Amino acid sequence: MIKNRKLEKQFDVDSAGLGDWHVGQLPDQRMMRHGDRHGYHIRSRARLFTPDDFDHFHLIVGMDQNNVDEIKAMARSPYDYQKIVGMARFLRHHPMHRSVPDPYYGGDAGFELVIELLEDACEGLLDHLLTRR
Repeated sequence: MIKNRKLEKQFDVDSAGLGDWHVGQLPDQRMMRHGDRHGYHIRSRARLFTPDDFDHFHLIVGMDQNNVDEIKAMARSPYDYQKIVGMARFLRHHPMHRSVPDPYYGGDAGFELVIELLEDACEGLLDHLLTRR
């Protein structure tokens, strides 16, 4: 979405997990497959979120409330704490969802739902960030 709007120089986006069990690994094969179907080449290697990420990013987004709570527990200051939000806050077309679920234990429908939710929320997030500037 950033690339489509030619905003690459304005944003630095990264992804990190809260558990170290997948560090260095590629995403789940199912997510890569479903991402490919939607035009996303999801091939980054997993890394662990650390408190240093608060120094490098203006916004830290958790997919569900457990993620948000865990990240908040890592905040070192009120300034760090205020950077943390839940992704569902930016959903526009899925008001019944309060989080982006983990599709790992579900089937194909779960991965499709996650991509659909993320497309919706990322559009909302990007528009939110652009209006804040």
